[in-house]
Amino acid sequence: MELTAKVFGVKLQYLDVLSPKDIETAFRAASKGRADAVLMLPGSVLVLQRAQLADLAAKNRLPAIYPQADYMEAGGLMYYGANTADLFRRTATYVDKILKGAKPADLPVEQPTKFEFIINLKAAKQIDLTIPPNVLVRADKVIK
Repeated sequence: MELTAKVFGVKLQYLDVLSPKDIETAFRAASKGRADAVLMLPGSVLVLQRAQLADLAAKNRLPAIYPQADYMEAGGLMYYGANTADLFRRTATYVDKILKGAKPADLPVEQPTKFEFIINLKAAKQIDLTIPPNVLVRADKVIK
């Protein structure tokens, strides 16, 4: 992430959220640091606070991209990542092979092959963000 940010001239500000009480503090720090957007990284604390994160992003008028599609139903703005349903299906084939006697160490490591891009227009409207039509047509799902 740091290398890509450097290429695009983007300054990163890391804000640790180790418990739910750290969430509001992190958003205050992002606001104080004049953040232009938020990139949520995966974490067990965050996934349980999806609605609060989406709400704080909207209140602070910060576009945010989330680590799981579930955040979109909680009011998140955008998700781009592996298609979770496809990952679960592929996991089932691994379980089937193991139950039929395959050794887990002999199975190949796989990477996701299906990705999805979701945009929540309700969340965009809350922060007065216009999503260009050429971006909308690339989305796999648009929440209106």
